[in-house]
Amino acid sequence: MSRRVFLGMSGGVDSSVSALLLKEQGYDVTGIYMKNWSEDLPGMKCPWAEDLADAKRVAVGLDLDFEVWDFEQDYKDAVVDYMLSEFRTGRTPNPDVVCNELIKFKLFYERALAHGADSIATGHYARTGRSTGGEPELLRAVDENKDQTYFLYRMSDESLAKTIFPLGEFKKPEVKALARERGLDVAGKKESMGVCFVGEVGMKEFLSRYIETKPGEIREQESNAVLGHHDGAIFYTLGQRHGMYLGGGLPYYVVGKDLERNIVYVSKNLNHPGLWANELELTDLHWRAGFNAEKVANSTNLMVRLRHRASLIPVTVMRDSRPIDESQGLGSLDGSRDFGSRSGSVRLRFAEPIRRPAPGQSAVLYGDLVCLGGGICN
Repeated sequence: MSRRVFLGMSGGVDSSVSALLLKEQGYDVTGIYMKNWSEDLPGMKCPWAEDLADAKRVAVGLDLDFEVWDFEQDYKDAVVDYMLSEFRTGRTPNPDVVCNELIKFKLFYERALAHGADSIATGHYARTGRSTGGEPELLRAVDENKDQTYFLYRMSDESLAKTIFPLGEFKKPEVKALARERGLDVAGKKESMGVCFVGEVGMKEFLSRYIETKPGEIREQESNAVLGHHDGAIFYTLGQRHGMYLGGGLPYYVVGKDLERNIVYVSKNLNHPGLWANELELTDLHWRAGFNAEKVANSTNLMVRLRHRASLIPVTVMRDSRPIDESQGLGSLDGSRDFGSRSGSVRLRFAEPIRRPAPGQSAVLYGDLVCLGGGICN
C-alpha cells in the first residue's frame, strides 16, 4: 500500500513539480491549498484566487485529490500580529520564518495527520536526514542559491520527521526544465517575492494599511543636520540605502532610528560602526534535536547564515550567563504570548567585522550541511 502524503500546493512551479515527483515515486498524493490571506490591498489585488486556480489545474492534470484548507484567521493571529508588533518597536521581523513554524509545519502538519496522512510535503529547497543517534536532521539543499533552511530552522523536530522535501536534491533550473518537459502550465510562472502569502506587495504598502505613521526628519548622524523627511520611521531598516531621495552623490545608509522622536539617522560612511559588528546577541533561541547552547558553545567549524541567500560565515558561539527557557517560541496561535519577550541568548563572535543584520532578523547556525538551530538578532 502506497504512503499517503498531503502536499502544500501554492500554484507555483516548485510545489507543482513536487507533486509530479511524489506521484512518480508512487505516493498517494493529496494536494492542499492553504488559504492564508485573501484581502486586497490598495492598488494591489491579492493573487490567492489565481494561485488556487493554478494549483487546482495542476492537481487535476496529475489526477490528484485536492482540497482547500482555510488558515486565514490563524495566519493573522500568529504571523501578521507578530509582524506588526515587531515593526511597531522598530525591529524588522521575518514573517516567513513564523509562517513556517506556526502554520505550515504546525497547523497544516497536525491537520494532515488527523486526516490520515502518513507524511506532509512542501516545495521548499531543503533535505532531511537522521543523525547517528536517530534524531531527524534538517539539511541544506543541493542548490545553495535556493536553499531555504534559513526559513525552516524553527519547524518542530516532530514535523520534520514526517516531512518530505522532493526538491532537496534538485537545482532550480532543473525544476523549471522538468516542469516544461512534463507540460505543467505553471512552468513559466514568475516567483512571488512579496510578503508571505500576500503577493507582490511591498512591505511599506502592507504596513501602511495597519500601522498609523506620521512624517518625520531624516538627519545626518555625524552633523545632526536635517537632510530630508520620511513618512514613518518604522519603514526604515538598519543598513537601508534606497528610498530616501536625499539627492545625488555618495549614497546614504540608515544607521539608526529614534522612534520616540520619529527621526531616522543616516550616514554616507560605509564604515560607520552602526553598520558593522564583531559580535551579535542572538535571542529567542530554537535548537534542533540533539543541540543546545552548551553543546555548540565554543565549538569549531560552526557557520552562520545572517540573511537568506547570504554566504555562510565562520562563527564562534559564546554562552550567555542568563538562564535560557528553550520552551518558548516566536509567537502563539492564540495570541497569548507577549511578542516583546525574548527567551535566552547566546553571543555570536566573528573573526572579522560583518555587516550587521537588522534587529528582528534571524541568524541560523550550521555544522557542515546540518542546521543546528538559530535565533533572532538584537
